[in-house]
Amino acid sequence: MTRVRVTAPRSVPRPATESREAAEESEAGQVFVRSLILSQLRLAIVVAAGFLVVLGAFPLVLSAVPGLADSRIAGIRFDWLLLGAGVYPVIGLSAWLYIRTAARNEARYRDLAEEQ
Repeated sequence: MTRVRVTAPRSVPRPATESREAAEESEAGQVFVRSLILSQLRLAIVVAAGFLVVLGAFPLVLSAVPGLADSRIAGIRFDWLLLGAGVYPVIGLSAWLYIRTAARNEARYRDLAEEQ
């Protein structure tokens, strides 16, 4: 039996174009980079706050609707089912939303940097 080493594919870094480097070094380029950083930070805060609001709504719904927490689905109490399994779709949706919007922000930045 022979050993095989599994490694990640080697990625070739994209060469930075002179216009992009010049755009980042100029005063306008620095404004664009700062704007990108602030928009990514704002996005992270909004997504995290939304996640925490939805997560905090779970116990509120359970306490607001009488008898809901004690009902059973497939022999498991609904409150445990909601808190145990209901969190994962919220995590997935938050992650998808963040990645999609962050990629859009970066694409806008690249478009602006290439115009310079």
